[in-house]
Amino acid sequence: MKVDWLFKNVTVIDGSGGPQYRADVAVTGDRIVDIAPGLDVEAHQVIEGTGKVLSPGFIDVHTHDDTNVIRIPEYLPKISQGVTTVIVGNCGISAATASIKDEVPDPMNLLGEREHFIYPTVSDYAHAVEAARPALNVGTLIGHTTLRNNHMDSLFREATAQEIAAMRAQLREGLEQGALGLSTGLAYASAYQSSTEEVMALAEELAAWKGVYTTHLRSEFEPILEALDEAFRIGRHAKVPVVVSHHKCAGAKNWGRTRETLAFFDKMRQRQDIGCDCYPYSASSSTLDLKQVTDEFDIIITWSEPHPGQAGKSLQQIADDWQMSMHDAAQQLMPAGAIYYNMDEQDVRRVMRYPVTMIGSDGLPNDPMPHPRLWGAFPRVLGHYCRDEQLFPLTTAVHKMTGLSAARFQLSQRGLVKTGYYADLVLFDPQTIRDVASFDDPQRPAEGIEAVMVNGAMSYGKDQSISGRAGRFLRRHSVE
Repeated sequence: MKVDWLFKNVTVIDGSGGPQYRADVAVTGDRIVDIAPGLDVEAHQVIEGTGKVLSPGFIDVHTHDDTNVIRIPEYLPKISQGVTTVIVGNCGISAATASIKDEVPDPMNLLGEREHFIYPTVSDYAHAVEAARPALNVGTLIGHTTLRNNHMDSLFREATAQEIAAMRAQLREGLEQGALGLSTGLAYASAYQSSTEEVMALAEELAAWKGVYTTHLRSEFEPILEALDEAFRIGRHAKVPVVVSHHKCAGAKNWGRTRETLAFFDKMRQRQDIGCDCYPYSASSSTLDLKQVTDEFDIIITWSEPHPGQAGKSLQQIADDWQMSMHDAAQQLMPAGAIYYNMDEQDVRRVMRYPVTMIGSDGLPNDPMPHPRLWGAFPRVLGHYCRDEQLFPLTTAVHKMTGLSAARFQLSQRGLVKTGYYADLVLFDPQTIRDVASFDDPQRPAEGIEAVMVNGAMSYGKDQSISGRAGRFLRRHSVE
């Protein structure tokens, strides 16, 4: 029998967290068909991999790529990092199930303009992904703020019983159509007024579908323990796993408190299923939010609708130029985007090292001056933190991007280099892999990625061009 692809003499890091080993790996169609040292098979294509690592394709569990994977199906920012699957619909905002009446509310505007929200059901979104044939696989959560937008005349109040019932019905339909779970963005003004009981009622729909509850906490600043407690209570009430999005202790007064938050994780993990994700940087990025305006750390404006010329400047500099307070300047700039230098490096390392932490980029692809995490998150973990800083072994780093993530989001037969599994694979050089994207020059592909395969199709190579588009929409419990 002749196989389609044969990776020879590779160092396999299989995504399980177990030890690496030398082997040949054969692929036929969209599957891994054999793994063994010195495979004696003929192949249409042979890749010599001595000194290189073959791992599962990286799974970016925290993205806002909802509309971009359809509009820009080559999707270089992610495939160039070795990402073969993205989870969209995070932080309470999803393009799937959204119906926009007038203006796109904040922070749904992170996902695109009004004309990009044309997927009133998960099935509509899935069909659009499959028609676009993106370079990578896509799974979606359903956003709480998206549901609120669909069924409420104002986002700045609690939902009524009737509105909650309508949201539940739409969430249930989305889960039936293959959504992975529910996400919330309770820190944002458009969801902040929702009660814990409102979210609990929605989360009740998840258990029947084995869905996951992911949350951008109500606060990542001083009240973070209370916000974590709320998230965990919602998970216990609904009897579903909880994923805390981009776990951090934000704001100078909060630095060092990951010791407390992770101790709380440890305690609550005795009672319930909890995980989190993080990105490997000590600066965050989002829309400009008046609640986060402070002189305790730098805030850089990345875009502004009324004042586009201010992009790239610090909020303090703009306020000084305009001879007004930072708060007033922020109001004048909005709607706008910002990078907040609001974290402590030791906190970032502590969270990244935590056993149940997955890696997610949280990149904002529609930002004209995006945070470098959009292009660099995964190579930064492998190069800077793993190889250079020796934060953890390479097998652990890969596990946090692959096997752990696939298990958490129940992505069937993905996340491991294993016979019979889908051939989502990355070949990289452990000595040279590194993020090149910087805050000054963020839109640059990583170095050290040799080849990326998605569903058995070679999709990206050393020449940094897209050679194939074989991504699929990944439904929960689907038989593909």
